[in-house]
Amino acid sequence: MEARFDIVGVGLNSTDTVLMVSRFPPHGGKTPFTKEVLSPGGQVASAIATCQALGLRTKYIGSIGDDERGRIQLESLQSSGIDLEHLQVRRGCANQSAYIVVDEETGERTIFWRRDDCLRIDPDQIDADQITCARLLHIDGHDTPAVERAASIARKAGIPVTVDVDTIYRGFDRVLPLVDYLVASAEFPARWTGEQNPFRALELLQAEHDMKVTAMTLGSRGALAYAGGRFLYSPAFVVDCVDTTGAGDVFHGAFCYGLLEGYPLEEVLDFSNAMAALNCRALGARGGIAPATEARALMESGERRASRDFSERIAHV
Repeated sequence: MEARFDIVGVGLNSTDTVLMVSRFPPHGGKTPFTKEVLSPGGQVASAIATCQALGLRTKYIGSIGDDERGRIQLESLQSSGIDLEHLQVRRGCANQSAYIVVDEETGERTIFWRRDDCLRIDPDQIDADQITCARLLHIDGHDTPAVERAASIARKAGIPVTVDVDTIYRGFDRVLPLVDYLVASAEFPARWTGEQNPFRALELLQAEHDMKVTAMTLGSRGALAYAGGRFLYSPAFVVDCVDTTGAGDVFHGAFCYGLLEGYPLEEVLDFSNAMAALNCRALGARGGIAPATEARALMESGERRASRDFSERIAHV
């Protein structure tokens, strides 16, 4: 039977207050902010929103507060067209929130966030048919028992699993064996394996868990992946950066899209880098999600910023 959805996501959403400052003050200092924007974000929610904007049939499973920030998040998800049948609204609970300070000179941001325990996703409320209705499952690591259950269902059904992880979560060792495509932060592979060499760390992760792809996002330096016994390095694209918030989430959404469209891995990485770069041109986690045509145009003629360190090292690996 044909799947109802292309992708289902289980994980975080957040409503962000973005503050623009002309320059980030030193520790203990102060500076006026030039702009304040309230915008929806969150790892999995933004990745799924990216997939929806790219034309995929999407479903999001998570929890949301019933406060004003929850209302903003809910309205954003509803207006995008994402299926929210199993999104849980928690009564008397504040939605996850973040305060993001963006340096106008560079577009780089510093994040302060909070998520109350009342938002924790209960694994017992995730049924098999909520996962097996899709061709791909995308998760993060925060509510580990819930994403473990979702990934276990997907594995038994032969549905590939992608994960976005940026830190070490208790019990995540039970999740990793269920993952097919790991796309981690630059710091996670070293923290998990104890191996500081990023190439070796990706090799170790893949060898230990028999994943199809182990990869890491590198921010302004692009992305590095290991698959089929070889490394691929995709340099970042250069754009007029306003805000880097959500760039990684958009990268993950584009990565999932590329997999579902059957792109070769090198093209998946380039497309994901292009989508992430384009999102940085606007304020907010989802402020600059672009159509695939814009990403392809950037891939064809855009300037790229290659890390000499990664370029030279990959040539000798």
